[in-house]
Amino acid sequence: MFVKLGSLIVNRKKLIFSLFIVAILSAGVIGSSVFGKLDSGGYNDPKSDSSKAFEYLTDVFKVKDPAVVLVVETKDGLTDPGVVATAAKLESALKSEPGVGSTLSYWSAGGAPSLKSSDSKSAFLFVYSEDVEWDTVQSLGKRIQNKYDGKFENLTIYASGTGVFAHAINTKIADDLKLSEAISIPLTFILLVFVFGGLVASAMPLLVGVSAILGSLLIIYLLTLFTGVSVFALNLITGLGLGLGIDYSLLIVNRFREELHAGKSVDEAIKKTVATAGKTVFYSGLTIVITLASLMLFPLMFLKSFGYAGVTVVIMAVLGSLIALPALLAILGKRIDKAVVRKAALTPKEDGRWAQTARFVMAKPISVVTLSLIVLGVLAAPITNIVFSQVDSRVLPANNPAAYAAQVITERFPGQEGNPIEIIIPGGATKITQITQYASSIAKVNGVVRVGQPQILGNDVRVIAIHEMGPRTPEAEALIKK
Repeated sequence: MFVKLGSLIVNRKKLIFSLFIVAILSAGVIGSSVFGKLDSGGYNDPKSDSSKAFEYLTDVFKVKDPAVVLVVETKDGLTDPGVVATAAKLESALKSEPGVGSTLSYWSAGGAPSLKSSDSKSAFLFVYSEDVEWDTVQSLGKRIQNKYDGKFENLTIYASGTGVFAHAINTKIADDLKLSEAISIPLTFILLVFVFGGLVASAMPLLVGVSAILGSLLIIYLLTLFTGVSVFALNLITGLGLGLGIDYSLLIVNRFREELHAGKSVDEAIKKTVATAGKTVFYSGLTIVITLASLMLFPLMFLKSFGYAGVTVVIMAVLGSLIALPALLAILGKRIDKAVVRKAALTPKEDGRWAQTARFVMAKPISVVTLSLIVLGVLAAPITNIVFSQVDSRVLPANNPAAYAAQVITERFPGQEGNPIEIIIPGGATKITQITQYASSIAKVNGVVRVGQPQILGNDVRVIAIHEMGPRTPEAEALIKK
């Protein structure tokens, strides 16, 4: 198979490389749309009790979480006539925004105490989306933050909530990836110049790496049309894409050089390279694909996304290394050694530092393994104190408007009104006395600010417990388990 592939590449090298370039550029243009469609959540098991309760709330009680949570700050007090008038004007303007289904505020709720801050100078205004689709919620959060965050006549607005946070973290990750690539690609190229010894050869790994990233963005974009994909899949795509691009290109380019220096023609060198190093790349990629594909078996969308991203970027890197790179090498031929920077790296060596290192390791395997385990143990020691948590506003810079708004909510409001603990008792309407006693006991739990009155819908009962813990934190998890 690999011999035939090498022959095909030699005979159609210009056509293959041209089609590859067109495909990758097209993938980059279309795939760039993926940034607005990625999900910052995905940590729930669809079969867990919490997910079942969420579905029950949505389907039976018709409950929706607010897409945007606005903190409305005043100087004259929440009941000042001027403040009340401006707040009504603000809420009316929000209701007229495209995509807004409804709103709820301290003022429209009749001065509900649960919606005002501890100092009575700020109040909540919840904005609900017509559509629960993730990209719609995110788009609404972005639009409302851009339009209303800041001054609104005599009010100061801080925008937070699911849609705002999703937009903030997606934008941050996209910007960080651009910055990291702007730094890592030039530094990687400099390192590759040292390894390959020439400017032309050093560009080969970047061709494979960048093409793998762009191709993967297109596939992930297409996946978002059918299923949720975590925004953190982008980190795996960029890191693994560049890493595999360098790894596989080293094998292909070095083998091609060896064949050329052994006296073979360019065409014969390409065929031999694909049949040997290409075969190694293929089975290496296959092994990684099988391993990463196992992540798709997990029920959590967050883990599935890493499976999607990992499998996609590995396949793209293998295709780039087996097809595009040999085609370009066939076009370049002996010009692969042009623009020499370090002559010593051009000619393959039978012996060198790496060979000496390998012989030393094989001569003293027990000592090397023991020392390696000690070093790894020292490096891994801090993990005993590690505390895991999910993604929340703390991952954003402190000066980010969404992070600042979250901090305002934490400091000024007695509880997480937008992130309550929901308790559903199916068929509990006949046991309302016991449920009321149960709610009273929950109110005494440390960390719970208040517990609402049981709400009856048909035969079912809903109880809301407002807590003071930040969402997605270890403290909140511990509270749930109480």
